[in-house]
Amino acid sequence: MNAPKKILYVDDEAMALKYFDRLVSSIAPVLTASSVEGGKAVLREHASEIAVLVTDQRMPGELGNELLRYARENHPHIVRMLTTAYSELGDAIEAINSGEIFRYINKPWELDNLHTDLKNALELSALRSERDELLHDKILVQQSQLLSNRMASLLMLSAAVQSEAHEAALYQFAQSALMCKTIDPGIDWQRWEHADLLQAEAQRGVAIASHLRHWLRTWGPASDDARALQVLAEVLDAEPLGGDGVLITDPRILTALLTAPAGQMVSAQQCAWLAWLMWQKGLANLEALNGSFRVTHVAASTLPGDWLADSMEQLGRSLA
Repeated sequence: MNAPKKILYVDDEAMALKYFDRLVSSIAPVLTASSVEGGKAVLREHASEIAVLVTDQRMPGELGNELLRYARENHPHIVRMLTTAYSELGDAIEAINSGEIFRYINKPWELDNLHTDLKNALELSALRSERDELLHDKILVQQSQLLSNRMASLLMLSAAVQSEAHEAALYQFAQSALMCKTIDPGIDWQRWEHADLLQAEAQRGVAIASHLRHWLRTWGPASDDARALQVLAEVLDAEPLGGDGVLITDPRILTALLTAPAGQMVSAQQCAWLAWLMWQKGLANLEALNGSFRVTHVAASTLPGDWLADSMEQLGRSLA
């Protein structure tokens, strides 16, 4: 992750833009815009490169405060600063009190103070980037752990519900999840305490087991290939392809048992894919086909001895 390093200065006076660039370019690369709308456009295109936003307050049309508010709402990583004449100090105080800015700079600028304020803002931006990168890495680890825990739980649940060929079924489930490449648990990690998350996941497991039993009871003994594929098309609202399998256009139904947020109720349809694989003893194959996925039957094969650990590792890497 590359930390942003540029400063965006917005002012309607062309000479002020040139003067700011001349004074500040020795500290950091400078981008400029001559209006609030121009500043928003630069932010939309270059926000990931911008560490600090400095804007004048009094410009034709919208005020600088509007640009600061826009940046706070849409690009909160950017350190925001307002530059005003002393007579407009009330605008700066309002911006500070409303949380729009880190600091204000009086006009006309005093070079040493300007450099000091901007260096402090760049240092704050660097600290924020470091914090965000650490938080990002922490969340990736937590997500990887959650995916691994969910895979292990599904293996235990499938074994408890139907011991025969449960590993083959879960192996195919894991392979289909990896092929879909949408493995990202939507968990608000700031909300969930560890004990609460464990409880929610345990309750989730109880619901999954109940739905798996429901489907297996409903379908009865394993059927011939044609009927089994027809059943899959019906329960997943997928498109039957005659003797060539079933076409699944929405991969979320294949990965929901791994990706659904903690605390969210598990539906019967979300469990249908794993239940169907258990019903068919894992004798299925998933093939990518123009953004969709075709399911067909396959003959039995030998499982890799360390398939679960490998699947967990690959799921974790898919988050990076």
